[in-house]
Amino acid sequence: MFNSLLLQAGAVAEQAAQTTTKHLDIFSLAKAGGWIMIVLAILSILVIYLFVERYIALNKALKEDTSFMNNVKNCIHNSDLQGAKNLCAANDSPIGRMVEKGLSRLGRPLNDINQAVENVGKMEVAKLESGVSMIATVSNLAPSIGFLGTVTGMIKAFFDMANAGNNIDIQLLSSGIYEAMVTTVGGLIVGLIASFLYSILVGRINKVVFILESRTNEFMDLLHEPAA
Repeated sequence: MFNSLLLQAGAVAEQAAQTTTKHLDIFSLAKAGGWIMIVLAILSILVIYLFVERYIALNKALKEDTSFMNNVKNCIHNSDLQGAKNLCAANDSPIGRMVEKGLSRLGRPLNDINQAVENVGKMEVAKLESGVSMIATVSNLAPSIGFLGTVTGMIKAFFDMANAGNNIDIQLLSSGIYEAMVTTVGGLIVGLIASFLYSILVGRINKVVFILESRTNEFMDLLHEPAA
């Protein structure tokens, strides 16, 4: 009989342990963070969308027709200005638009041509950078929003504590403390991801700028060559 009681007690204890043991998952944590987590989720979606859209645009700008400048050079040497412009229009790239602007200024001083080409290059880079600054903003803003959730969560915890009187227990304070801790972690994660993605885009933009500057110099060197 004693053994039977021990077995029953063990079964009850095991059942109680199973009913009281809870496993944390990402959705439960996000829910515990309250409305701050909704804001962070929206910001993370915005960052991912901007990153993918800009990454595709930068990849397109980095794709370069290696024969383009040689073809333009041949057209100019053959006095086929319209053919060179047609090549630029068909190229449909920042380099093509820069060279096309330079060709449209032929006959003017070389400094004017160079300035016109550089202005087009700056506008092309500005278009490629569109939206990238927003990712940088989110990388700085997300941790602050997370810390805001920390403050509101602690205020909630202390408010519950003040209204509980002598009936304070850990369960009463858990929701506020959960909100405080979870939003901090969420803000830091979103900020770190945004910062990482921003650095990737900046690196690719620098590559585009380098290519545009190289092709500008190549085009201007072509114009400096003596006529055959």
